[in-house]
Order: sequence, then structure tokens, then C-alpha cells
Amino acid sequence: MSDESVRSRVGEAEWRQRVDLAACYRLVARQGWDDLIFTHLSARVPGPEHHFLINPYGMLFCEITASSLVKVDLEGRKVLDSPYDINPAGFVIHSAVHAARADAQCVLHLHTIDGVAVSAQQGGVLPISQQSIFVLASLGYHAYEGVALGDDEKPRLVRDLGDKSFLMLRNHGLLTVAEDVANAFLLMYVFQSACAIQVRAQAGGGPLVTVDPRIIAGAQEQSKQVTRSAGGALAWPALLRQLDREDPSYRS
Repeated sequence: MSDESVRSRVGEAEWRQRVDLAACYRLVARQGWDDLIFTHLSARVPGPEHHFLINPYGMLFCEITASSLVKVDLEGRKVLDSPYDINPAGFVIHSAVHAARADAQCVLHLHTIDGVAVSAQQGGVLPISQQSIFVLASLGYHAYEGVALGDDEKPRLVRDLGDKSFLMLRNHGLLTVAEDVANAFLLMYVFQSACAIQVRAQAGGGPLVTVDPRIIAGAQEQSKQVTRSAGGALAWPALLRQLDREDPSYRS
């Protein structure tokens, strides 16, 4: 289906969400966080229906466009014609979170090398960097149950996420939840950075200096000050400008 055909069949609010999510896929690829075609980013379609957008299974993240995103309901049924299928494991994880959290307008799930490495460590995320304090202020853990293909895992995944913004999937990867695409991307940037720093710090072989727990307790308020309460929206326009300079085809 052409971009003109899709755009003519969706509202302006949905098209903006499609453009933002397609941009997020491109940014994830640009950062080297993609895992060929095997991870997933999703966004709730604005409106009363509980529909969300997710990647067409088989396309690289650097290929995804606003019109190629697949719109499905919470049962995984397409609600707009698309020649593409979706990843069943991606659907299980994302539909569980979107159904349980009204604020989960965007859900990012990645298999970054650093993220999986830290997820396999018994101690999980350690309080050893400025990045880690923001993660630790709102972090849950979910035990590995194999490839996420069964609905029976959904209640446990939702329980382990709770009301938090970050979820470490043990032996699997990272997940962030936010009220929009921009914030979900910023949270993942911080999450991945914390994991990368930890792996490198541990590789040094020496004792690690940890952050005072009292600082972690105030991390969320500090984050608001740093971003002027704008969160991910502060950097998002600049990221889109960067994409537009390099390859604006994500908008099609």
C-alpha cells in the first residue's frame, strides 16, 4: 500500500504518530541497537479504539516508513489492510503492556548487546553512573520464560513492570514505556547508556564506586530539572532534523 493510500485513510493525529514511530525505528538503527528484524517498537493510535502500530515483520529498521507500519488491535488482528505480518513475540509483549497501562502510549523493546549482558548479571543495573540513577529510580525485572509466544506470560510481565518506566527482561533485553515516542526513546537511550557504561566499567577489573542511594531517590526530580520538564521532547525535534538531513524517507 502506498504512503498516499495510507495517509488518506488515517487521521492527522495517527499520521503524526506514524511519522514519530518510523523516526524512532530509524534512530534505533542509527544507534546500532537493532537486532536485524527481531525487536519491536510500538505506539498507541490516538483515539478511543485500542489500536497500536508496530513494525512490519521482515523489514529492517532502517527501511521502515510511516505508511509501512502495521495497525493492529489487542488481539493482533490488522485493522488496516497491510501486505505485512507482525512478529508474534512482539505482539505478546507489546499488547500486554498497552492493555495494562493507559499511559503506555509507546513501548520500546530491544536486544542490545550491552542490555542483554547486564540482564544476565545477577546484580542487574548497578548504581555506578549518572545514567544508572535515572534507571534505578523506576526499574523492574522480569524473569526469562523463553521466547514470548504465550498469553500466559502476560500477567507476570505486567506485574513485574508495575507502574515503572524501565523493565529489564532477564537474559533477553530492555524495555521502556512512556506517554509518547520521544520520551520512550530518551528513556531507552539512558537505559542502554547505563548498561554500556556498566559493562565497560566492569571490564576494567577494579573495584567500582557506587552512587549514594539518597541521590537515586531524587533522580526523577533531577531529570525534570535537566530537561526543563520537557523530557524527551527537548531533544526530539533536533533528532528529527538530523534524520531529515540524512534521509527523510521515514516520513513517507
